[in-house]
Amino acid sequence: MTALVRAARAAFDDERADARYGLVVTGIDRGLRRCKLESNPDFARRYPEFIQYLKLLTLALDEKHELGFEVTDETYFAETSTFTAIPEFLLTATFLKAVRAFETLPQAKALLREMNAARAPNDQLLFFSYDSRHLGTPDNPDSFRRLLIVVPGNTALHKPEKWVQFGIADPGRPASVRNVSVVAVMPGANETTQVYFKDYYRTYRKDGSITVKGRWELGEGDDNCVSCHKSGVLPIFPVKGSVSTEELAVVEAVNDRFQSYGPARFEKYLDTAKFGPTFGSTRPGSPTTGRSSAASCASCHHANNMGPLNWPMESTIISSFILGGKMPQGATLGRAARMLLYQRLVNDYFAVDNKRPGILKSWLLGKNRAQNSTGR
Repeated sequence: MTALVRAARAAFDDERADARYGLVVTGIDRGLRRCKLESNPDFARRYPEFIQYLKLLTLALDEKHELGFEVTDETYFAETSTFTAIPEFLLTATFLKAVRAFETLPQAKALLREMNAARAPNDQLLFFSYDSRHLGTPDNPDSFRRLLIVVPGNTALHKPEKWVQFGIADPGRPASVRNVSVVAVMPGANETTQVYFKDYYRTYRKDGSITVKGRWELGEGDDNCVSCHKSGVLPIFPVKGSVSTEELAVVEAVNDRFQSYGPARFEKYLDTAKFGPTFGSTRPGSPTTGRSSAASCASCHHANNMGPLNWPMESTIISSFILGGKMPQGATLGRAARMLLYQRLVNDYFAVDNKRPGILKSWLLGKNRAQNSTGR
């Protein structure tokens, strides 16, 4: 377990360690199977969390499970295609040409305003352009410009709400970004929200036409949705000054929309509880975390609220939210204090000391289970 947690920490800190992390995961999996430990009653009873966790981590390394789900990518896309399809009115030749480049983005927005003129008040598209503070697009890690369009759903008609995001090329580089992402949300049971994902790529043809097809269908692989989206939809915190004054209210409305969703669920495709406790959780055996509630990720980031922050996790998201001043909510901290908080949260989570293991290792060892059973 120590080797697994160390490899995860290295990959969290630096993506260049991903290959080594993969070797560690597959090596441990081979060892368990070779020794038949999964079928050993004593081992299975002592370490059910570890066995279940390793199975998910191993699956995510399989090229047929790049999305990180418990079914193959092929099965997932086949079964969720009705939810994740891009609305036809965003696929017209006119709109695709307008959204192709930064220079023509005003034309794309004018077309969206024309669409809204023909839509009912409760069916209005919410849209704005911005620069992301987190990640580049899947096809161009150096591209951070986006156009987000929230398309209202209709629960009565079983139509999901869709967050459709077009990557926008930098000025003078109209064909340098191809990505279009869809995150679809549907009300679920017990005030939860079912969430579905799909990435698409645009193909710019010599005759000037533009086609859109699923990234996976094009044979260009996919990314692990689980590493960024255990909370489902992510709130939008644009780079300061990247949103026009007249669109700032739309950003607020979109984030209000996000706040209205219930806790994220992923149907039969993934149970996020199998990834264990979140960053900021109390270590088993500790009477107190020694930190204010404002500094604790766990107060909001759990399965029945904003979703957990746990490995596998994209470190850029956590660091940018904390160091960028957006999290913890309500905390007034300087740059140095935020850096200290970030390092403390990461160290608490990935610590491997045998006498005082961190959050992840403690959970894998079953200490959380033992603590709950004794009522401590």
